[in-house]
Amino acid sequence: MAKKAACVGINDYPYDGSDLNGCVNDAAARARLLVDHYDFADGDVRLILDAAAAKAPMVSALKDHLLAGAQSGDALAFTNSSHGSCIPDTSGDEPMYGEILCPYDVADNALTDDDLREMFAGLPQGVRLTVISDSCLSGTVTRAAAMDNLPDIKVPGDRRVCFLSPALRGLPVLEDPFKAAPKRRVKRPESRMKEILLSGSTDRKCSYDALIGGAYHGAMTCFALQAIRAANYTITCAQLRSRLNYLLDDSGYPQRPRLEGKSRNKKRPLFL
Repeated sequence: MAKKAACVGINDYPYDGSDLNGCVNDAAARARLLVDHYDFADGDVRLILDAAAAKAPMVSALKDHLLAGAQSGDALAFTNSSHGSCIPDTSGDEPMYGEILCPYDVADNALTDDDLREMFAGLPQGVRLTVISDSCLSGTVTRAAAMDNLPDIKVPGDRRVCFLSPALRGLPVLEDPFKAAPKRRVKRPESRMKEILLSGSTDRKCSYDALIGGAYHGAMTCFALQAIRAANYTITCAQLRSRLNYLLDDSGYPQRPRLEGKSRNKKRPLFL
């Protein structure tokens, strides 16, 4: 049985005022968690940070490192801490959007929900893939709202929202994103997902990057690490999501992590 992971963290973006603070810490902490407590070998956990996390290296890590040669019984993990955003589509009668993760070179090479869906569709039966996305609008990012805010907006407690406005990439911004519909939501229901996805927020909410306990982290990642430690590293995906909702709410973060996948996979122990 193979155990392999790719952990992405991007603080540094080539846009004025768009940098984040905790994403590199998130990626490093998740990588150590996998090695120290879930029997992933150091050489099988690929850490991809800042400018190195352009779309091509991210796709290569997924296709060549994680998915190539995967067999039943393998445990794979892809974690991402970065900005999230959307691709507005106003060509039809109703405004729509597609969710994206934001690689370092997102201006030219967004990593779309379609990209991820296509890569994961060929996952062999019995391979256990866990995807954790700590970014804004990430609730359906492997299956399928935009806010008209800019990423340099700060909120109380030195918090930053992990959303990169389409305007910074020269794209239109939906006038009322909360009336827009996400593309392809129905075409790939959870019952057909081969991966399990834990996202930092729903597809209409923001995730937060903040100074917590003396270190910068994504709020979801920070509290997830806390919950996993408290459970002595034995916790199901569903239990983690439930615990996260409590911890985030108790600390005043208005985000709600989302867990997606087949029901039996949600009850599976994390990273096993």
